[in-house]
Amino acid sequence: MRRAYSVETVRAAEAALMQRLPEGALMQRAAAGLAAACGDLLRRNGRVYGSRVLLLVGSGDNGGDALHAGARLARRGAGVRALLLAPDRAHPGGLAAFRAAGGQVVDGPVGLGVLDLVVDGITGIGGRGGLREDATELVHTVTRDRTPVISVDLPSGVEADTGEVHGEAVRADATVTFGTYKPGLLIDPAAEHAGALRLVDIGLGPELPDPPDLEALQYADVAALLPVPGAESDKYRRGVVGVVAGSERYPGAAVLAVAGALRGGAGAVRYVGPGADAVIARFPEALVHAGPPSKAGRVQAWVVGPGLGDGRGAESAVADVLAADVPVLVDADGLRLLDAETVRTRTAPTVLTPHAGEAAALLGTAREEVESGRLTAVRELAARYRATVLLKGSTTLIAEARDTPVRVNPTGTSWLATAGSGDVLSGLTGSLLAAGLAPRDAASVGAYLHGLAARHGSDGAPVSAQDVADGIPAAWRDVRAG
Repeated sequence: MRRAYSVETVRAAEAALMQRLPEGALMQRAAAGLAAACGDLLRRNGRVYGSRVLLLVGSGDNGGDALHAGARLARRGAGVRALLLAPDRAHPGGLAAFRAAGGQVVDGPVGLGVLDLVVDGITGIGGRGGLREDATELVHTVTRDRTPVISVDLPSGVEADTGEVHGEAVRADATVTFGTYKPGLLIDPAAEHAGALRLVDIGLGPELPDPPDLEALQYADVAALLPVPGAESDKYRRGVVGVVAGSERYPGAAVLAVAGALRGGAGAVRYVGPGADAVIARFPEALVHAGPPSKAGRVQAWVVGPGLGDGRGAESAVADVLAADVPVLVDADGLRLLDAETVRTRTAPTVLTPHAGEAAALLGTAREEVESGRLTAVRELAARYRATVLLKGSTTLIAEARDTPVRVNPTGTSWLATAGSGDVLSGLTGSLLAAGLAPRDAASVGAYLHGLAARHGSDGAPVSAQDVADGIPAAWRDVRAG
């Protein structure tokens, strides 16, 4: 599992560790890891010896890491130059080591020639706001030939704690981060700037508290959560999920939500709505009912909202489902039709799955504000509605009303930006709720499988929502195989 911590927590852990280490040892560990990563990239594109490297060095420890790493590269025969953005505040020990190793300090970007690598050590995890105008111009100048960029700990100009980007920021090909991940490396829009991530172990682990601020499940974590039927399982033990979806205008939503539920391992699916004929034509194993949902029969979880529209009875169907004493997932039109106080006072779990526009409506804010501050938005939604919230988007986040780490889904892909893929996710997650997974786990596993399924469905080509649904069993097998 990838675990991420706030700047405040990282600083405290570093301070505790440094008390037990010789002076400068922590920076040397970081610099060694950074130099190794730079060397790997240079070797892939040619060689270390004779390569041309430029360090963009800001003040403080971040610049010191870059300078010490540059010294190591210089000792390996690289031609390393450093451009100091704040010469009077450059890290003294790092600068001395850099010069002693043969590194050259330059006054500006003029005459640098062709570069093989740029190391971004302008600002560290404590930086706030975007890059200053002079730094922005400098970065554009030295990278205009698409020179590879490695950022030190975090791309300069992004917010470490939130993933927000206020102004200009470095776009790195890779980021070498130290001790632990920072939230901004895992959450868009900042994550888009980070490139490939490389975590360098500097011994910080024992000093970090549990739980983290943020976590991202990996294959083994998801595999441990997958509900696998046993020898005594029947359709009820596997979980029966009810699906209230579709309308005359959006009949396909019913089919796709049911597809996600069945592919996700539900023992049975009870469908309620006007799309019964379409559902049965595609999935004869589905159980259909004219409604209301409370009369449809026994279920272990409900999914309500995909393609529900504004037709007669849609609002009452949402209210009927929310009155049930089982977990309920609310998506799409259901989010618009729900009563907030009803959600807050439910005794059974509720999962809300908005995209940015729907989240903005629930919060009474602008969509742009949600997209630029995803972490803040998902936490606020969970707290306000006392629910588990899966905020869909380029970074899908899952948060609970209680104080648990926000989860980041690492399998997202732009191929999921297609009509109906959210309906599939709703059915899939509903099946996991019906199987008995806790809401946070069901949402996390559902998002993880959903992303993998899109990759299987696309194979590098355009993908439809039905392709995503059909890819779920392959995603499931991938996770179980590790």
